[in-house]
Amino acid sequence: MKIYTEIIGNMHLDPQWAEKLKDVSIEYVNLDQWTAQKSRFWVKSDAGHEYAVALKRHSQVINGDILEYLPEEKRAVVILIELSPVLVIDMSALLQKDPDKMIGISVELGHAIGNQHWPAVVKGTRVFVPLTVDRKVMLSVMETHHIEGITYEFQPGLEIIPYLAPHEIRRLFGGTERESHAHEAIGSCHAHDGVYHTHEEAGHTHQHPHDHEH
Repeated sequence: MKIYTEIIGNMHLDPQWAEKLKDVSIEYVNLDQWTAQKSRFWVKSDAGHEYAVALKRHSQVINGDILEYLPEEKRAVVILIELSPVLVIDMSALLQKDPDKMIGISVELGHAIGNQHWPAVVKGTRVFVPLTVDRKVMLSVMETHHIEGITYEFQPGLEIIPYLAPHEIRRLFGGTERESHAHEAIGSCHAHDGVYHTHEEAGHTHQHPHDHEH
């Protein structure tokens, strides 16, 4: 069995790869969010083929990473990650309040999130919090604090992706202490045309090379 030690591109983050894959048949390697944290794993694709991945230690794949591209066969193998829902907190109503009130509520929300050790990404007037425990528990925490002037709901992870930069995607979907249920078999040197980017998120160093700036 061939062992894949490099990621050659990403169909969502690399425009040139998105163009290349327009007219090819894509075979997906489906990973849950927890398996995707591993640098070594063995999985089956949706076509029933087996793939062993052994990337550089402390590296991980992200949704849309390309394992293999065979232009002569018009075929590519792409990683598809099942993303967990995200708690989206909308603070836009605070814009109507006076600055003192706005700051007070923001600090209160920050304290509530920080006290739970939840990672978060702030984009404009919205705060994105990844699913770190059961969603009922997260909603219960929010309801207990009953913070004035905000609304919140869970939204599908894939719907959140378009609003985020690559490093923010990794912050929301790239770190977890939950154990993988997949077979760990075989670290990531994501060789995207030789340019490496290192991110330290949730205690992990993610080397994810691309041929463009993040």
